[in-house]
Amino acid sequence: MKRNPLAEIMLGLGGLLTTAAFFMAFFWAPGTVYPDGRIDFAQKIFYFHVPVAEASFLVFIFTAYYGIKFLMTRKRIYDTKARIATEVTLFFVLLTMATGILWTRVEWGVWWLWEPRLTTYFILTLLVIAYFVLRNSVEDEEKRAVYASAFGILAFIDAPISFFITRWLNSIHPVVFAGGEGSGLETSMLITFIVAQVGMLMLGYAFYQLRLREEELTERLEALKIEIGD
Repeated sequence: MKRNPLAEIMLGLGGLLTTAAFFMAFFWAPGTVYPDGRIDFAQKIFYFHVPVAEASFLVFIFTAYYGIKFLMTRKRIYDTKARIATEVTLFFVLLTMATGILWTRVEWGVWWLWEPRLTTYFILTLLVIAYFVLRNSVEDEEKRAVYASAFGILAFIDAPISFFITRWLNSIHPVVFAGGEGSGLETSMLITFIVAQVGMLMLGYAFYQLRLREEELTERLEALKIEIGD
């Protein structure tokens, strides 16, 4: 399989942008300061927690999309793409959980609260993990792909529920992108947030494409071994 220059460029740019966003968040964007002079680190975590959460939702879309494509065509490549998308989703899900737990600890003084957003996202985390448990528990390749595709499609239903739950129910979790007067960010904060978002999405694209290339190379190598063995 040929190299994917775009994925490599995205990987480099994504790394630079997320690194830049880190320094912008701590040294340029204004933050809340406590009376004793301490910085409100919960506000700084926001610049990274939200982008990784968004990336987890967006990449998970491809799990469902390629799951549908596989069920319609039964082409193995779509099952592979769905699996790789779920692998990348798991990476971002774990980052979201880690940064979210840090945020709740700093902001709310506890490690966890069973409020709507946290609960639905925790369920999403379990569903993503269960996807791989399911794959590893089915030996038949065709059945494994069918079951995983169907499960991935159903699991994705929780993603929009988790995203919109703070708008539907009374939740103490902050609502991102809330409308209304006074809901905007200061210019430096908004620029930092956008840089972090773009960088994280670039990394998500690069991780997916590079992991897919690795998997396809592995499959070709295995096929070549079998051919030589015959």
